Amino acid sequence: MKKFGLVLEGGGLRGVYTAGVLDLFLDKNFHAPYMIGVSAGACQAYSYISKQRGRSFRVSADYVGDHRYLSLRNLILKGEIFGMDFMFNEVPNHLIPFDYDVFNNSDQEFVIGATNCKTGLCEYFYKSDKHDMLMIGRASSSLPLLSKVVTLNEKPYLDGGIAMPIPLIKAQEDGYKANIVILTRDGTFRRKQGKNSLRLMRAVYRKYPLLAKTYEKRAGDYNLMLEYIERQEKKGNVFIIRPKKPVVVGRMEKNKEKLKAFYEEGYEEAKEIWPALEEWLGRL
Repeated sequence: MKKFGLVLEGGGLRGVYTAGVLDLFLDKNFHAPYMIGVSAGACQAYSYISKQRGRSFRVSADYVGDHRYLSLRNLILKGEIFGMDFMFNEVPNHLIPFDYDVFNNSDQEFVIGATNCKTGLCEYFYKSDKHDMLMIGRASSSLPLLSKVVTLNEKPYLDGGIAMPIPLIKAQEDGYKANIVILTRDGTFRRKQGKNSLRLMRAVYRKYPLLAKTYEKRAGDYNLMLEYIERQEKKGNVFIIRPKKPVVVGRMEKNKEKLKAFYEEGYEEAKEIWPALEEWLGRL
């Protein structure tokens, strides 16, 4: 198998686009040797590695209307808008069973990034190091202000996308100079920093000043990363898959029809560019 990586952006429920792309990959019997993701991007990789086609989309579509999955009730009663126990325990262990055996026995390397609240930096956890990858994914998916801090090895973590929204450079550092990058926004999108959320971050996370500093640079860092990815694409080092048109699905989208349409958009757009991807891989 040729040495290339698969880099997955987060984006909350916009991740159904990524789910569509990865399901096309499964239909093509295409399995990347290395994957890295943060937040919802990392979560999409679970079912891809366990070879459970359609599972990631079902998790979102079947339960997005369930208050245990996503609701203000969760935020008020539990301090987290997404029901993390429900998502990372009840769903994989009972409702839509996750194939732990296939996942754990896969020789595909999988890396998840999570933001260390004390340092404000992204730290990376490797499947090959025998980490509990669902717990790591929970930490990486814990949105600031809307989720509880997750403790791993006595360290506090939140959303990996705070410090590293698109972890391409880490994939390159790990030796994967050629990478497929799946984004959940179209090519015209650039992030803007919200002043109100920044003030809240400083107030809520007073004991984590470096986390607030990282968040303050988040929009600028994200836009610089997009520019870097596009330069790498021009050099032939990156193959980008992303929505062709502006995205109308929010990170906490509850409209099932919108989610279904965006999932299908991911699948069909991946199908359309499959010949170009094969050609790109053939040049590696």
